[in-house]
Amino acid sequence: MLLRQMAVALLFNEHHEVLFLQKKVNSRFLPGQLVPIGGHIVGGETGDPKRACLREIEEETGLEEHALTGLALRYIVHRMKDDQEIRIQYIFTGKVAADSELVESEEGRLSWVDCRTASHQPVTASTEEVMRHYLETGIHNNTTYIGTMHASQGQAAMSWSVLEDWEGRVSL
Repeated sequence: MLLRQMAVALLFNEHHEVLFLQKKVNSRFLPGQLVPIGGHIVGGETGDPKRACLREIEEETGLEEHALTGLALRYIVHRMKDDQEIRIQYIFTGKVAADSELVESEEGRLSWVDCRTASHQPVTASTEEVMRHYLETGIHNNTTYIGTMHASQGQAAMSWSVLEDWEGRVSL
């Protein structure tokens, strides 16, 4: 069984818009889709998804760490692909400084999307579910959530749990 890990960021501006990368139509991975900024965790980044996320942010947008505030792990999404691959996606949220200049990469075009309509754009099912949960629940706290993708009545769905240290909070 293969294990693939990704680190991505939902980066917001002062207008509550989220930054997406629209993949080129001829891209071999998610052609034409709007995707959060990020990508695969490679080599020495295993065990440090934030480092991978910061690398990807700089590669895809030109933004360096000092242009970001509050970058924090908010979601971990699990998914089985073709019964042969487990995908784990670490999703961070943060804010981009108002005076930041974006630099597009060869991967696609950057665009700011109103976070309330992002789930109605050409995004993956997991991005749609994360954006929906973030707007309903995650925006109101600093909790980290675990999501597992599954099928429900023939549609993609997500089951959510809170990631927390239970020790000391439960009487045995």
